[in-house]
Amino acid sequence: MLALVAMAFVSCSEDDELNIENLQERMVGKWMLSQLDGVDLPTNGKIVYTIESPTSGYVSASMVGYSETNPRWTYKAPCNVSVENNKIIVSGNINKTTTFVAEFDIKSFSDTEMLAYVENTTYRNGEPVNVNTGTTMWKRVEEDFSTDILGLWEGRVTSDDGSEFDDGGLHRWEYLADGTYLYYSLDADSNWNSEVNSFAAYFVDGTLLCTRWKNGGEEVENREWWEIASIADGVMNWTALRQQDDGTTYTATFQMTKVQ
Repeated sequence: MLALVAMAFVSCSEDDELNIENLQERMVGKWMLSQLDGVDLPTNGKIVYTIESPTSGYVSASMVGYSETNPRWTYKAPCNVSVENNKIIVSGNINKTTTFVAEFDIKSFSDTEMLAYVENTTYRNGEPVNVNTGTTMWKRVEEDFSTDILGLWEGRVTSDDGSEFDDGGLHRWEYLADGTYLYYSLDADSNWNSEVNSFAAYFVDGTLLCTRWKNGGEEVENREWWEIASIADGVMNWTALRQQDDGTTYTATFQMTKVQ
């Protein structure tokens, strides 16, 4: 599949040097990781890079495999950007001791998609500690719902399966401008009650919605990932590609309405 994608955008052979006209100007924008080595990524594996200029940008991600010492929660972390021929190099700080350098060797490029071999190296105290490589597909994100999501919403899952946390019932979420949210559930008398959480945080970058929380009295942190498909006329739709323990995937959907 990746070979077909590449052929659709590049007319030169593998021996020819890829020549992308006006790359520095055309690469500016928001890009979300959609495939790794030809396989569609579950939503919890997606990353958003925003290239603001040929020299600067930022990255947002909420990654699996997090821990108390390594939360792997990054919202708009500033990055340096440089371009060398058909290669985009992005580097930045994850925390005080950890940095990264991601090199995107572009194989094909259009105004909506970018196919690139990526080598991402993580450094701790200046020493390389991890290297991830792979052929990745990135899709340009045209919309940013980071402010549209603010306010109180009511909804439920609209697919057969939602997530491990979903009970199929009606709930409310109030998204605040400081990156926190309040969660409400119905009691037996149909009253809305706010749940007491140790903390509840979220971010929206483009269409990627990432949440994290701890239920009251619990030490375990929970996370969930969605993609916002649309927000219009007081209705918000979410979708997510989820992977089960046996490796199979399914698409979850969720719909919410704005509470005035």
